[in-house]
Amino acid sequence: MHHILRAVDFHPVEANLRQSFRALAAGRPRSDVLELPGVTIASLGVAFQMFNAAFLNGPVVSLPHLELQLELAHAHFSSRGMEWSFWFCEDWLAKPVRRHLTAACSKHHLRLSSELPGMITATLAKQKRALPHLQVRRADSPSTLSDFRTVGGQCFRVPPAWFAEVFHDSLAASCQEFACWVGYLDGLPVATAATLVAAGAIGLYNIATVPGYRGRGVAEAITRLVAGTAQQQAGPLPLILQSTSQGRRMYDNLGFRETARILVFNSESVLK
Repeated sequence: MHHILRAVDFHPVEANLRQSFRALAAGRPRSDVLELPGVTIASLGVAFQMFNAAFLNGPVVSLPHLELQLELAHAHFSSRGMEWSFWFCEDWLAKPVRRHLTAACSKHHLRLSSELPGMITATLAKQKRALPHLQVRRADSPSTLSDFRTVGGQCFRVPPAWFAEVFHDSLAASCQEFACWVGYLDGLPVATAATLVAAGAIGLYNIATVPGYRGRGVAEAITRLVAGTAQQQAGPLPLILQSTSQGRRMYDNLGFRETARILVFNSESVLK
């Protein structure tokens, strides 16, 4: 197993990510949270296929081994009649297997949709510039969750109904573990973030700024505020996240370093 691992351990990143899906799936009528041999199913049972997810939960050492894991996940979601996704932490795959990942996924009608560096830091770098004075509120009511969805809908280009199904009005009551936050500037919701404490780390998720407020330090401000709140409550745990290409420069400046690579494959429109 050790020949698969990077010099910097990837486990906190991938384990926290899997737990974020488990937490969001809690209490939903169509959800599935299963631990299969080598595969975790953490599915919300929603229209937004990226939240009907499968993950590796151990090393994959050969192409037949990979094909077996894909078949397990495919069989599960086909039996449910759901569109789905497979979130691969590439570091679980032996290097010779990685070359065959896209071809193996295509046999199960999965196409690559996102490549996300998994990043970690023990502490955030010292602040170097003045940041906007955001008011950050926990999204734990219908009104604040509506603001959370409004920002997310603008930033992630997802149909509003899909986003609303994932982050529904009763989310805070059913899922205390996954904390959603909204940042307000002059009374307007302009940014979001979410935090989850698991696997010995604080996961940062859904960091987003509405287009008209980008380039002003809003994303850095909300990241620092929610990370600080989480560390006050949970202790000085490392911070982890999966970065988009747009956010990578900011996270580098904040002291994050890449320790994993997450590849997201989505099912195509027809399940077979």
